[in-house]
Amino acid sequence: MFKETECVHSGQFRDKATGGTNTPIFTSSAYEYLDRKEALYPRYFNTPNQEAVVRKICALEGAENGVLFSSGMAAISTTVLALVRQGDHVVMLDALYGGTHAFATDTFNSFGIRYSFSATDADAVAQATTPETKAIIIESPTNPLLAVLDIRRVAEFARKRGVLTIIDNTFATPVLQNPISLGIDVVVHSGTKYLGGHSDLCCGIAVTSSALTGRIRAMARHLGGSLNAITCYLLERSLKTLALRVERQASNALKIAEFLASDKAVKKVNYPGLPDFDGYKIALSQMRAFGGMLSFELDDTTLSPSDFLKRLKIITPAVSLGAVETLICCPAVTSHSKISAEERSRIGVKDSLLRLSVGIENVADLIADLRNALSQ
Repeated sequence: MFKETECVHSGQFRDKATGGTNTPIFTSSAYEYLDRKEALYPRYFNTPNQEAVVRKICALEGAENGVLFSSGMAAISTTVLALVRQGDHVVMLDALYGGTHAFATDTFNSFGIRYSFSATDADAVAQATTPETKAIIIESPTNPLLAVLDIRRVAEFARKRGVLTIIDNTFATPVLQNPISLGIDVVVHSGTKYLGGHSDLCCGIAVTSSALTGRIRAMARHLGGSLNAITCYLLERSLKTLALRVERQASNALKIAEFLASDKAVKKVNYPGLPDFDGYKIALSQMRAFGGMLSFELDDTTLSPSDFLKRLKIITPAVSLGAVETLICCPAVTSHSKISAEERSRIGVKDSLLRLSVGIENVADLIADLRNALSQ
C-alpha cells in the first residue's frame, strides 16, 4: 500500500464488540492473565493501544516489530543500553541530536562503554570504527545542520563488519525515508515531533527486527519508559494525517529555503533540497522529498538572533519541531545548550544559527513574516 493508505489503515485494533472504526482506549493497568500466553501490562509494552501504534509505524517503516516509549530519549537510550555492553565501542556522528550527544558523554563511561564521534560522512564513520565497535548511531538529515549521510554506504560497511546500525529518523519521518530498506538495523523516532505532529504529545519509538525488538523490550521493562493508553490513542490518531502533513511541510520548506537563500541578511541556508547544498545528490537518492526542517545563519553583524526572533508575528520561537505550526529556535540556547561552547563551535552550531520547523500554514504568510523580521 501507499504511505497515505498505510497511515490511515495499518495497525488498527478492530473492536468486534461494537464495530467501531477507531481503536478503543484500553485504560486498564490490570488485565486478566488466565489462559493467556503472556500477561498484559503497560510496563510490559504489550497493551492493545501500544501495539496498535507499533504495528502502524512498522508498516510505514518496513519493520517487523518495535517498542513504543514515553519519549524519544527513552527510545534511543533504552535501545543503546539493550544492544551495547561494557567494553563495547560505539561510533556516533558529531552532529547527533544534542540530547543523544549528552547521553553518551554523560553516561557511557559509567557503563564502561567506549565511544568515538565522526563527521557526517560514510568514510569518516568507517575510519572511526575499531574491532570492538558494536554499534553505529547516525542521523540523516542531522539536527540542526541538515547534513546528509549516505545511509546505504554506512549500512553496507557495518553489515560486513557485524556492527549494528541505529538511525534517528525523526527529521525525515517514515513518509520520506525508510532506512531499513537501505540496510539499517534499528530506526528510532522522537514521536513527540512529526509522528504526534501537534505539539501536545511526548513519545518515542524504536522499530527493527523481531529478534532485536526482544532485546530492546527486555531492557525497556527494566527501565520502565512506557506510554499510557490515552497518549497512544492520540498518537495513533495523529499518524493518520502524517503523510498529508509532511507533504505540505516539505513543500513549504523548499519555498522558504529558496527565499532565505536570496536574502542578504542571511549568510547561509542549510536545506537538502537546495541544489547547491552539499548533501543534495545523496538526499535525492534516499529521500522522497527533502523534509520540513531547515536552518540558517543570520548576518549577526547587522541583525541579532534575539531581535529577529522578537519581530516574528506568525512563526513562534519555541522548543521542539515537527508540528502543524511553524516553530523556530536558536539551537545554541535550546537543543544544544548542554554541549559546551567549544564543542558547539567545533561541530558548526554557531550562536547565529536558527532552526526552522516549517508547518502547514500558507507559505506566503510564512515568507512575509520572515521578510518583515529580516528587513526591519
